[in-house]
Amino acid sequence: MAPVAAAAVPNSAHSSAAAADAESIRRAVQGWGTDEHALIEILGGRRTAAQRAEIRRAYAELYRESLLDRLRSELSGDFRNAMVLWAMDPAERGARLANAALVAAAGKWSAMSDQHAWALAEVACASSPDHLVAVRRAYRSVFGSSLEEDVAACPALQDPLRKLLVSLVRSYRCDTEIVDGDVAGMEAALLAEAIRKRRQPHGDEVIRIVSTRSKRQLRATFQRYQQDHGTGIDEDIAKHSSSQFAKILRSAVWCLTSPEKHFAEAIRYSILGFGTDEDTLTRTIVSGAEIGMDKIKEEYKARFKTTVTSDVVGDTSGYYKDFLLTLVGSED
Repeated sequence: MAPVAAAAVPNSAHSSAAAADAESIRRAVQGWGTDEHALIEILGGRRTAAQRAEIRRAYAELYRESLLDRLRSELSGDFRNAMVLWAMDPAERGARLANAALVAAAGKWSAMSDQHAWALAEVACASSPDHLVAVRRAYRSVFGSSLEEDVAACPALQDPLRKLLVSLVRSYRCDTEIVDGDVAGMEAALLAEAIRKRRQPHGDEVIRIVSTRSKRQLRATFQRYQQDHGTGIDEDIAKHSSSQFAKILRSAVWCLTSPEKHFAEAIRYSILGFGTDEDTLTRTIVSGAEIGMDKIKEEYKARFKTTVTSDVVGDTSGYYKDFLLTLVGSED
């Protein structure tokens, strides 16, 4: 256990609440044992990303050490992974999740698994355009290379999936409320032509539209698609192609316009079968809690006729379970 540093006088730029939280965390990690319940209470769902950033800064100033490093040294297993991810700056978290997916996929020297491709789609599509820019900046700072270059060079990725993921991680969508109805109609027709008639969801036009248009424009295009063709684009993607590319394209479409659908499906995937995929479960609950857990819980209950809470309780244990439940929040 690291030696206890003398406390400094907190900088006035830090809120008194952040300093108090930092002091409470210090008490929780001092002595012969760690107070995991206190850490869950302090850093759990009650603190926003901005508040957690203040706590990290206050802790570093007071005790001359990184809060993340202290958590890594004090905790273990899946609980440590979840707690460190949650306490991390969201842009750095996205960068590290993307890199972990690439490293894991490259280590197998085979096709990238769906869950690793999901991680890249989530980072690229589920949050705001500015967040993706911040992730790319953090990626270069932490790993000394560009996210786009590393995705393009990943040996486990082959075209057309590589082309899609490269296009998604390098995109910058205009965060505007302006929607062009004529463009929505034209591009809905192009998408339907590629997906329904040519059975080629991997076509260049599909990748161009999904990787460049603003989220509001895409919502309008997908609404027009359903209006003109009678089914949703996500349904048609699944109906007309069973390829991995089609699965990841559908996830990207969901992340861009209805992220709760993707996160509900990913959480469900992580707990099905003979063993729990803790990495996927941790990533999706931590990321989902940042994006909006209430909608995910509603979607989960509607689609799977059970709750996130009950499935987490059934498949996890200990402090890991307690922390995930804190992030999920109360559920009827």
